[in-house]
Amino acid sequence: MDALKAAIVLFVAALLQLSVLTQYHSFRNASIVLVALLSIALLRGSTFGAVAGFLVGLLLDTATLGTLGVTSLLLTVAGFWIGRYGETTARDRFHAPFLSVAVVTFLYVIGQLILQFMLGEPAPAGLALHGLPGALLLNLLLTLPVYALTRRLFPPLELGDRIREVRLLG
Repeated sequence: MDALKAAIVLFVAALLQLSVLTQYHSFRNASIVLVALLSIALLRGSTFGAVAGFLVGLLLDTATLGTLGVTSLLLTVAGFWIGRYGETTARDRFHAPFLSVAVVTFLYVIGQLILQFMLGEPAPAGLALHGLPGALLLNLLLTLPVYALTRRLFPPLELGDRIREVRLLG
């Protein structure tokens, strides 16, 4: 049931991203898909986050007719890392979604630049880094409502369920 709910949430986020947010110049750098994916990965773990990231990235790549696999790769890695962060230390902490979104937004922009450069496509670093503070701010503003909705749809799992907390020694 979680997979179906995640598919619906990420599909609606992708529709909002592609049809609404890209139409307004000030919201063009915000990524509600990234925020929704990170919220789901934080609550459901690394494997769930990686699979969800790959599928929503593939959806975005095909919808925008971009280079197939670039967004998928970046969102797969982002979903895995934040899912792992949620599994190990930060699932119940207030700052976890905000920290996750801030770090991954920065790394996502840098990763896009690196992949575009490696593929031989134009990679205007000045333009991307100029829009980074706005993207970071808008993604952080989107984090509270999106994470609150995601937490209602995906309540934290009990310890006996599929995800087990990692206990650090020392």
